[in-house]
Amino acid sequence: MHFEARHTGPDAQERAQISRVIGVRDNDDLARQVVPASILTNEPLDLPGAVSETEVLQLLGNIAARNTVRRAMIGTGYYGTITPPVVLRNVLENPAWYTAYTPYQPEISQGRLEALLNFQTLVLELTGLGLANASLLDESTALAEAVTMAHRGAKSESNTVAVHDDIHPQHLAVLQTRCEPLGITVIIAPLEDLADIDAFCVVVSRPSSSGLIADDSTVRSIVTATSARGGASVCVVDALASTLLTTPGSLGFEIAVGSTQRFGVPMGFGGPHAAFLAAKESYARTLPGRLVGVSTDTAGRPALRLALQTREQHIRREKATSNICTAQALLANIAGFYAAWHGREGLQAIARRVSSLAHIAADQLREHQIGTIAAGSRFDTVTVSGVNAEHIHTAALRHDLLLRRVSTDTVAFSFDETTTTLEVT
Repeated sequence: MHFEARHTGPDAQERAQISRVIGVRDNDDLARQVVPASILTNEPLDLPGAVSETEVLQLLGNIAARNTVRRAMIGTGYYGTITPPVVLRNVLENPAWYTAYTPYQPEISQGRLEALLNFQTLVLELTGLGLANASLLDESTALAEAVTMAHRGAKSESNTVAVHDDIHPQHLAVLQTRCEPLGITVIIAPLEDLADIDAFCVVVSRPSSSGLIADDSTVRSIVTATSARGGASVCVVDALASTLLTTPGSLGFEIAVGSTQRFGVPMGFGGPHAAFLAAKESYARTLPGRLVGVSTDTAGRPALRLALQTREQHIRREKATSNICTAQALLANIAGFYAAWHGREGLQAIARRVSSLAHIAADQLREHQIGTIAAGSRFDTVTVSGVNAEHIHTAALRHDLLLRRVSTDTVAFSFDETTTTLEVT
C-alpha cells in the first residue's frame, strides 16, 4: 500500500540515486530483500477509508467512551491527585515545558534550571539530607540506583543488602533484578530483624507497603546498628507523608528515595512520574542523574548550570558513576510548582486530611468487626486481613472501586487527595 507523502524528505530523483547505491530497484524491492518472506504480505492493508481529522477525533472519542473508569484505591505508590489549574494550563499543557524532558542546552535554559532547582530544594526539605538530583525515572529504579550507589561506596565487607519485607512489590522486583548480575545478595526480613543482619546496605520503607509507620526509635536503632558495621541505610519515603513525619536525615539515613507523583502529577496508566534520590553530601561524586547547581556567569551574576557532569557517561564513558543522562524533568517541575502553589502549610493540610480519612476507615472497620487491622501508626493505607479478598474485591468493583488484593484473605486500600468523605462512609 502506498501512503501519502506528507513529510519533507528525498524527492524522486534522490530516491532513485539511493536505490542505485544500495543495489535495489525501489522501496518494494528493498522490503522483499530485508523482510522475511514468511511475514511479508503483498495484500493491501485492511484499513477503513480516509476521513478528516475532526472525524478521527470523534471516532477515537467514541472508542474511549467505551472504557469503564473506576476509582483506583490500590495505592502502592500511585495515588489520585489534583493538579492545580494554573499548573495544568501553564506547565503540563504548555509545549514550552513539555517538549523538552531534560535540558540538552542547560545553561541557556535558566528558567528550566531554576524550576528543577526548586524541585531539588523541595526534596531536600522533605528528606532532611544535603544533596538531591533533578529527578529519576521512577521510584523503583531510584531504589535500585540508591542501593548500587551505596554498594560503590560501601565501607562494609558484606555483599548483602537487607530489605524491609513490607515494601512495595515492584520496588523489590526491580531491586532484585538489578542486584542479580552484580552478585549482590538480597535478604528480605521483618523490620525488627534488620538491625542484626550484616549488610552493606539496609532498606527501610516508611510508611510501609501495608500502611504502618515504624516509630522513630526503632528506625534509629536499625540505622545506628548498620552504620556501626560500616553499612549505609536507605529510606523509601512517601513525599506527602514526609511533610508530617521526622525526615530521613534526622533519623540518620544516608540516602532517601521516593516518588513525587502525588504532588499534582496525574496517575496515568502507572507513569510517567518523577522519582527523587537524596543523599548526604559525601555521595556527591557518585550520585546518579542530573544535578542543578548554583554558579556565577562571566559578569559575576548568579547563574545555574548542571553541576558535577564528570560523573556522567557522556563524559566519563565506562568510568561514569552516573549512567542516567535523562530525567523526568516535566513531572519534576509539576511537582515543584505544586509544592510552591500549596506551600508548606497547604501540603501538611492535605497530608493530615488523607491520614484522618485512613484512620476513620480503620476505626469503622473495627467497629463493625470486619477482619483484622494491625495496630500502630498509619498514614494513608489500611490493610485488612482475615477476610475473603475475592468477595470484597468483586463487591468493590460493583461500585467502580479498585482495591488491592494482597492475598486470598487480605485486602488493602489507600486514600489520597481526591478521596471524598462519601467514599469513606
